[in-house]
Formats: sequence, structure tokens, C-alpha cells
Amino acid sequence: MNEYSRAMFEHSHPLRSTEDLSNLIKVLSDKRVVMLGESSHGTSEFYDWRKRISLELIRNHGFSFVAVEGDWPPCEKINQYIKKDHDLSVWQALKAFDRWPTWMWANLEFSDFLLELKRINMNRPIKVGFHGLDLYSLMDSIDEVINSLDKIDLKLANEARRKYSCFSPFRRNEKEYARSLFLMPEGCKDEAISILGLLLNYKLSDPTQEAHLFNALQNARIVRAAEIYYRAMVSINNNSWNIRDQHMMDTLDILLQKYGKDAKAIIWEHNSHIGDYRGTDMVLQGQVNLGGLAREKLGEKNVALVGFGSFTGTVMASRAWDGPFQTLPVPEARHQSIEALMHELTVSIGSPDFFLLLLDVSNPSSPLIEFKGHRAIGVVYHPNFDRRGIYVPTSLSRRYDAFIFLDETHALTPITVGFDPRKLPDSFPYGSRI
Repeated sequence: MNEYSRAMFEHSHPLRSTEDLSNLIKVLSDKRVVMLGESSHGTSEFYDWRKRISLELIRNHGFSFVAVEGDWPPCEKINQYIKKDHDLSVWQALKAFDRWPTWMWANLEFSDFLLELKRINMNRPIKVGFHGLDLYSLMDSIDEVINSLDKIDLKLANEARRKYSCFSPFRRNEKEYARSLFLMPEGCKDEAISILGLLLNYKLSDPTQEAHLFNALQNARIVRAAEIYYRAMVSINNNSWNIRDQHMMDTLDILLQKYGKDAKAIIWEHNSHIGDYRGTDMVLQGQVNLGGLAREKLGEKNVALVGFGSFTGTVMASRAWDGPFQTLPVPEARHQSIEALMHELTVSIGSPDFFLLLLDVSNPSSPLIEFKGHRAIGVVYHPNFDRRGIYVPTSLSRRYDAFIFLDETHALTPITVGFDPRKLPDSFPYGSRI
């Protein structure tokens, strides 16, 4: 056993059942924000263990809401589903996720989590919330701004209709809008800024309409951020990744304020978003991410970053953008990668699954500070090329506070939902990585 493997072994805890999580929960329970990652968007066990951890934190440790790598409008429908009594089934609620890759949230594993959240909320005066942090929903968010304002102020709603009509020629097609910026660089930037400015300065006369104003304001922020994002995608200096993750951080900050000074959040996103960028090669490319930004803004002692990974198995993914999803094989991890070294440890630990607690690995001389390859599977995945370009150089102890390793994992179970081909796919243009 080399020094790196020995250091991992010393910080390892076997993971066979929910009860084995106790040491991890003890570390996470007093954090303000707990981020739970995944090394793919299509692995059943990642959703299952994130569900178990999240439910424990919500039931017994006062966590206020869950926020995910998803768009605000469909996630708001889920938020209403888990908070209110109505006849809508979980299957109907999940139809809101009509942006490719639909399987990312419209799946059996996630539906089980939503049912548990709904049960929890039935017995609580203060409900647990569910929200989306992403910014892809340009056209849907325009609708949400107008629909919310129709309930508050018809004059302002009509002003939003007039300003946002700038986007109408693109037939609700975000791809067309992005392409149009090559010929008309000014686009609809001023209109997006204008409506956001009006809402930021709007004084609500009826406090019972506060929820509608909050929804309108958040969607106006998304329209503004999405317009900047699509603009960046077609620029020479593409800064779209940073724009996206900064928007996620801004939204998280807004949610923490909304839920109050004692609010505690659980985040579900890919490792590429929640693992501190300073523990990867992202920092060399001038990129940041949500996990690193949260540590910087909220303080490292207030944020816990939990990564996930596996050695082999199957995954739900697609071989092409907007393509059909299918169960694909996940080859054994590349030699000397973090996953391969963890696989070799399973015999010594006595369990195929385990987790590492890394909060006390502060010694700069620790082997776990070394950079090694760490697999990141995106929504577009080609197993034959697995060993070539999807291993992110990672300092394990810098990137995460804890890491859950599951030796063999399996593809999640999608719920069939038709997707709107006009909408840009989630994770675009970085699907091969996240």
C-alpha cells in the first residue's frame, strides 16, 4: 500500500447501511450549506445515498431547503407539489422537466425523494423547500415573470410583455437567440436589464402577493443572467461556465436570505460544480465553481462539500446532444486514478463501499493533497473514450470535505417525459464533463 492509499485508508469508514452514515452526518449537521455531488448525472446509487443523507439532515438537523442543478421554473412546480395539498401525482409533477436530459430529474430514484419530502411537509408548519439554481430557462422565465406580474400589477405586466417582445422573433428557441447575436450583438440585453431594474425597485402594496413578486424577481434575474450566458457562449472569450456558476451562487445566497438567518441548505449538483475549483485544474483555466465560491463567501467552516465516485458499472447517458438516452457501460477506472486506488482499498476496508472524512486533512504534507485523475461523466458519454479525456486532475483533500466511494454502480431508472427540442440542453456546452 503506497502513501496515498494508506492516507485514504486512515480516513475511511465502511458504508453498508444508512446507520453507517452517523460519522458523516455528525460532520455535516452543523453546516450552513451541505453540497452533495455526483460523478455522473445518471447513476442510481448517487441519487439514493444523497436522498438518505438529505432526509436525515432535514428530519433531524433543521435543514430548510434543497436546491439542485436544475432550472427555476420546473423546480418551482416541484416546490409547490411538495408544499401543498392537491391532486397532482409525483409523475405529473415530474413532467415539468422537459428539457433534455430529462432523465436527470425525471427518474424513479428522484421521485422517491420527492414523495418523502411531501410526507415530511404534511406534518410541518414551516415547509421544506425545493429550488433550481440553473439559468437555462430564458424563455420559460420570461413567461413566469409575466404570469406572476399579472397577479400583482397589470401595468407592470404589460410593460414586461412589451420589453420582452424583443425575444419573440426567436420562437421560444434559445438556440436561435444565441445564433442571432452573431449578426445583432446588441440582442435583447437592454430589455432584460430594464425589467430586472423595475422589479428590484418595485414596492409591493399587498403583502399577500409577496410570493408572486419573489417568483417574478427571481425569473427576471434568470432572464438577465441567461442573456449574458448565451452572449458569452458566442463570444471569443467564452466565460459562460463562470457566469453560470456565479448565478448559482447568487441564487443560493438569495435563498438563504429568504429562508431566514438560521436557514440551512442542501445542494445536489455534479462534482464539477460542488468540488472546490481550487482543488482542480479549473483554477489554471480561470474557471470558478459553486463549491469554491460558497466557501469563499460563506466561510469554509460553514460549507461542506461531499464528492461521489465509482469504479465500474453502468450509467444512464446519451452518445449525442439531444440524442436518445440509454444504459451505457462504465469501464473500470483508469489505472492510478482516484477511483482505481479506492477500488484497491475495498479489500483492506472490508467493504466495496466506503466514505472518507477529509476535514482534518489540513497538513500540506499529506499525500491526499497530491493531484490525481478523478472521473467526471457527463450527460454525453462515450465509454470507449473513458480513459482519454474525462479525468479531472484533483487534489482530493482540497476539493472535498468528504468523499463517498461506491465500487459498482448502476444506471438510474428514467420516467419517460417528452422534451422540447427548442430548448438548449442542461449542462450545455460542457456536457462531456458535467
